[in-house]
Amino acid sequence: MNPPILQFVWRGEIVTLQHVPPTRTLLQLLREDLAHSATKEGCNEGDCGACTVVLADLQDEQISYSAVNSCIKMAHAVDGMALWTAADLAAVDGTAHPVQQALHQCHASQCGFCTPGFAMSLFGLYQNKVLKGQPVSRTQAQEALSGNLCRCTGYRPILDAAEQMGALPRVKLNEARLRQQLASIAPANRTQEAACSYDAPTRLDALLAARAARPQAQLVAGCTDVGLWVNKMHMDFAQVLDLTRVAELKTIKVQDGHTVIGAAVSLNDAFAALESDRPHLHAFFSRFAGLPVRHAGTLGGNIANGSPIGDSMPLLIALRTSVVLMSLRGQRELLLEDLYTGYRKNVMTADEVLAFVRVPLPQTDELLRVYKISKRCEDDISAVCLGVKLQVQDGRVAEASIGIGGVAATPVRARQTEATLTGQAWTQDTVNTAKACLRSEFQPISDMRASAAYRIQVLDGLMQRFWLESQGVTDTSLATLTLQGENA
Repeated sequence: MNPPILQFVWRGEIVTLQHVPPTRTLLQLLREDLAHSATKEGCNEGDCGACTVVLADLQDEQISYSAVNSCIKMAHAVDGMALWTAADLAAVDGTAHPVQQALHQCHASQCGFCTPGFAMSLFGLYQNKVLKGQPVSRTQAQEALSGNLCRCTGYRPILDAAEQMGALPRVKLNEARLRQQLASIAPANRTQEAACSYDAPTRLDALLAARAARPQAQLVAGCTDVGLWVNKMHMDFAQVLDLTRVAELKTIKVQDGHTVIGAAVSLNDAFAALESDRPHLHAFFSRFAGLPVRHAGTLGGNIANGSPIGDSMPLLIALRTSVVLMSLRGQRELLLEDLYTGYRKNVMTADEVLAFVRVPLPQTDELLRVYKISKRCEDDISAVCLGVKLQVQDGRVAEASIGIGGVAATPVRARQTEATLTGQAWTQDTVNTAKACLRSEFQPISDMRASAAYRIQVLDGLMQRFWLESQGVTDTSLATLTLQGENA
């Protein structure tokens, strides 16, 4: 079983490679196979951003640009795309790109190790904002750079450069030629070997057939966690089945009172769809890893991964989200919390894939909040994540949904606490009763992120914060006094 042919556009030309192993990362391909050293290896786990590159692909005849971490991106995942690294920004005659000019003029070039990653995140921002005539705000710059860590003199001059690069003469890519190149190497237009070691079907029926034929293949949907298994745990897979090119799974639509999100939709796009209905969720979504991870990772992959500290699940559980599992035998739908049976274990059979995520649309009297507690504000794993949704009618709790991460072996639903709230008057006394129930409902462990006692204390404080916010208190510092270390 041979690896498929890998084709992508790089430096204006189509690159064709053969015999690339299925678990070869894009960073390894660049640095070791292509002898390209501009892209740096730092943490090798998608945290520091030194390895950031920009990818482009065709979506509905439009070119979409995204900054991603090449260290946890499988090389074959960029098949049919275009690639830019920090050494590809300057013009052929050596003229610096506006991103590079701005970094230089603002004295934002640091030691040179993490600067290439910053430049690439800014290049993605330049393509998506500046060239569309949109100014770059400092807040937008901070979000774009949330996956890049500076080890030297700080972020202020880098943010200055982000704001100023739009004032320089514009530099545009030849998108007409790029569009032709991308169309010519589109995976759907090429015939790959029937049984190859890295299989990336473009149709749902082909994916289900491949899953049934090769249940032992490692299924990936963004690879932001499997990439860590390869880099940190030195795992290798003889066969990889990638679902991110399946057209049916890249869709978002509203159907039967739900937002239906395909498993191959990126976290960034999925969050944008959910945020369009519930704008106040933006602050929470922007704290999910860094933007390069949200560009590469998928909502389906985050759910199927089943980490007890996967930040999307507590919110989705609170929203009463369901998932659709599919195989050649048919499909079934179940509530998200019922997917899990244990630590990173689920009910899916060997021939099934998680295909769609169904999130109920907002209700008119919905009261929803989600809180993430972590040591860093951005690009960090949560110690506790709490999602709470209530329907309060005539002063009483008509319905309660609570999802929690970080307190059990799986993301969980606080059913006992929900029952304590349902039917009761929405008062401080009811909240106190719910807090007591929540403290006893779970037995979290102590680990490097937080002690068990701290996690219980955090849950207590967040429920109080939720109560205060429901009463219109905008300064919730009173509610967080008991947390003693939130985002410290």
